[in-house]
Amino acid sequence: MMNVNKYTKGYFMPPVVDMNWAKKEYPDKAPIWCSVDLRDGNQALIIPMSLDEKIEFYKHLVAIGFKEIEVGFPAASETEYEFLRTLVEKDLIPDDVTVQVLTQAREHIIKRTFEALDGVKNAIVHVYNSTSVAQRQQVFKKSKEDIKKIAIDGAIMLKELTEQAGAKYRFEYSPESFTGTEPEYALDVCNAVLDIWKPQADRKAIINLPATVQMSMPHVYASQVAYISQNLKYRDNVILSLHPHNDRGTGVADSEMGILAGADRIEGTLFGNGERTGNADIVTIAMNMFALGVDPKLDFSHMTDLIEMYERVTRMHVYERQPYSGKLVFAAFSGSHQDAIAKGMKWREEHKEPHWTVPYLLIDPEDVGRHYDADVIRINSQSGKGGVAYVMEQSYGLDIPKKMREDFSYRVKDVSDHKHKELMPDEIYKIFHDVYVNVEEPYKLIDFSLSKQQDGSIKGQIHISVHGEEKTIEGEGNGRLDAVSNALQKEFGIKYTNLTYSEHAMDIGATSRAMSYIGITAENGEISWGAGMDTDIITSSVKALISAINRMEH
Repeated sequence: MMNVNKYTKGYFMPPVVDMNWAKKEYPDKAPIWCSVDLRDGNQALIIPMSLDEKIEFYKHLVAIGFKEIEVGFPAASETEYEFLRTLVEKDLIPDDVTVQVLTQAREHIIKRTFEALDGVKNAIVHVYNSTSVAQRQQVFKKSKEDIKKIAIDGAIMLKELTEQAGAKYRFEYSPESFTGTEPEYALDVCNAVLDIWKPQADRKAIINLPATVQMSMPHVYASQVAYISQNLKYRDNVILSLHPHNDRGTGVADSEMGILAGADRIEGTLFGNGERTGNADIVTIAMNMFALGVDPKLDFSHMTDLIEMYERVTRMHVYERQPYSGKLVFAAFSGSHQDAIAKGMKWREEHKEPHWTVPYLLIDPEDVGRHYDADVIRINSQSGKGGVAYVMEQSYGLDIPKKMREDFSYRVKDVSDHKHKELMPDEIYKIFHDVYVNVEEPYKLIDFSLSKQQDGSIKGQIHISVHGEEKTIEGEGNGRLDAVSNALQKEFGIKYTNLTYSEHAMDIGATSRAMSYIGITAENGEISWGAGMDTDIITSSVKALISAINRMEH
């Protein structure tokens, strides 16, 4: 049984709360991004990635535009060590990319880490120790001063070993479990570390504030970040970084608000993979910026290829509703939504609108490699006339008359409902063709001839088959279609009114086909629709009329 009295807040508000950061609308520039997929994300997998899989993933991260990539915990396992050595020995680290390695503040672990770094041009050595009340009391059973000394000793070891190696590695420190730490104590520990490193403008240090376990609403985390940002020593020479996890489902919000509160850098993973509920989802954070007109400095234009690689090497699944990347995030099944999207797309084309304002679509799906015909308007039993018409126009060039769309959409919805499935464009086209196009029972057109009379009227002879019996009929009218219509009504006693007609070419070139649409109103008031397709526009219109008559009869 759930017992709410078991719980109380585990976080601490900073001694001074400054909410001025909340007046900002959105981040006006991209943060420094650091992917931790290959360490934090990898250690969260049921089956960790192999060496080859890690290399493939790493190459994708470089191609996307990551300039800082955490490549693992080299002292933790031979695979982690071998991965970094492979990157070095196969010259897979571009000059503008910095690799990051994680190490505990323990001498033998740090030394093993430095062995793995041999030959690396640009590296960040990331040292951490836990500072929260729970960890101090329950795990380490140490005082604040003892925990602070661990951090200081680790900082000293990093500095000394770097000097011994003749390297200029950059340093990063994390007060792990920051969210459960008193902010003023976390600040004290971070400043003590910075006093050891004494960062300079040409060699900035990174202070990373992990939401190791989310404990608060995002604005509280951001307030803690603001407090640290405003009180850090050497602030101009410090890059303030965030590493939000997602226990409360607010990893993205923590990151965005944290940036507003003063953070310069985000550590996260693609699609939010990571321990427990995962890490901050860099794809979502970056694309949120993109949708506001801010360049995230990361390229997700080949999202489907990225997802294919990710799912294959991690054995994880990108949820269908995952923002920007899920298979269904641009899909509209609802009739009203489809109609609004279709009209928005047409308005955008007609008005040459430079900015994206299409209803229901936050971004243009094509910016992430998705396509309107396959990804946006999706047809099932919930779909409406606008969506069905949009699919037919985009996929087959059919400009179905507005009044005919409703009749057609009911037929499509009925098929989808009975099959309990989404219908693909080719299935929808087949329904349209089978129901409306060149319907030949009971009346089938064999041939016809039309001639203009001296008084301007048109006289026609129509060779037609009725239930398999051929006959030739005649009629006159003000135009070609009128002559054929009059002949059919007179000969067979068919009665209808309000003939409506439209047509268009389907293809371009000498072999182009014409599609004609005709609606007629029977005596009972019901409208019967027919369509005709032929290389000759007049023939297609006659076939459309006969199709409408045949459908009225049945």
